[in-house]
Amino acid sequence: MRHNKSGRTLGRKPDHRQHMMRNMVTSFLLNEKITTTVTRAKELRKLAEKMITLAKRGDLHSRRQAMRVIREPQVVARLFEMIAPRYADRPGGYTRILRLDNRLGDNAPMAIIELVEEGYVAPVTDDTDEESIATEQKEAAAN
Repeated sequence: MRHNKSGRTLGRKPDHRQHMMRNMVTSFLLNEKITTTVTRAKELRKLAEKMITLAKRGDLHSRRQAMRVIREPQVVARLFEMIAPRYADRPGGYTRILRLDNRLGDNAPMAIIELVEEGYVAPVTDDTDEESIATEQKEAAAN
């Protein structure tokens, strides 16, 4: 029985799966977009969003925690200095998975996973009036 076991095994043993996900998240953060299978993209999303959340904290401890997963210092520096500031106001949902056609060789469902680019707009609350929010959104779209 699989009680209390989360995550997909992806047909790999745990060590191989861990190394594969480390390589994938490193490539993903370096290129900001990769093409892979849908199930791998869904697993990669979990790890990538954790890394971006760590980078948003920005302290030394979080940098060392990110270095445990991403073994290339230049990718960690890019994550902390370029990627994390883009998502400072966004509370989550940094990635997007777009489905593609199936792969020709084995008919596996393929997907593109990429970082979200558009700006985050905070949800409407009762305290603010809708007209001021509409003007703010128009100004953000113009920039």
